[in-house]
Amino acid sequence: MNRAMMKTTMDDKKAEPTKADRMSSSGIARILLVDDHPILRKGIGEVIASESGLEVCGEAGTLSDAYTAVGKLKPDMVIVDISLDGNNGVELMKELTYRWPDLPLLAYSMHDESIYAERALRAGAKGYVMKQHPPERLIEAIKQVLKGKVYLSPAMSDRLLGKLVGAGATGKPLQSPIEKLSDRELEVLQLIGKGMTTAQIAEKLCLSVKTIETYREHLKQKLSLGSGPELVRYAIEWSLANT
Repeated sequence: MNRAMMKTTMDDKKAEPTKADRMSSSGIARILLVDDHPILRKGIGEVIASESGLEVCGEAGTLSDAYTAVGKLKPDMVIVDISLDGNNGVELMKELTYRWPDLPLLAYSMHDESIYAERALRAGAKGYVMKQHPPERLIEAIKQVLKGKVYLSPAMSDRLLGKLVGAGATGKPLQSPIEKLSDRELEVLQLIGKGMTTAQIAEKLCLSVKTIETYREHLKQKLSLGSGPELVRYAIEWSLANT
């Protein structure tokens, strides 16, 4: 779902229910789960269902299904897996925020928060929880976000505060080479790490080969790599370490 396609639906935006209208009459918060692993969706759903005041109103495993489900079910919150079809969970959050700016989004991911939490917040998420954390952390995050607050782990909150003032608690700069990458550049790096060629990446992302070649050049510059083979080796090693 791209921005041009979404603009065709903007005429009826005023007719969409507000967040208050979407709340069920019983006061139970209805949550949509977006994750491409059915077993994980089931587990997350059971955790949510065990908490009073919360219920799972639907599930989706792809970007298109997620967008359709939000429009049809009008959930009070959407929990999005960052790893949805690569790095597209971030893109999905951007699009959902563009279409439903008052819809609370919570990122739930296996990936290290130091890499993805800030990206998720920029994309419109109001919180970030790692799947390695205990279920209680997820419930806490859901409740915080439903109250209109932002939820991050204490470590990530300190990290972002340190970045805001230019350094962390140790006085060392926080920005790593990976943090310098744009969301799209990081996505291209991931796909290179999966062994995909420039042409394959271009087809997957619906971009031209020339555009992907430009991204590859940007990656080499930002990661201080001298050649294409070095980029491929870096991408594979990084992907193995972060999957």
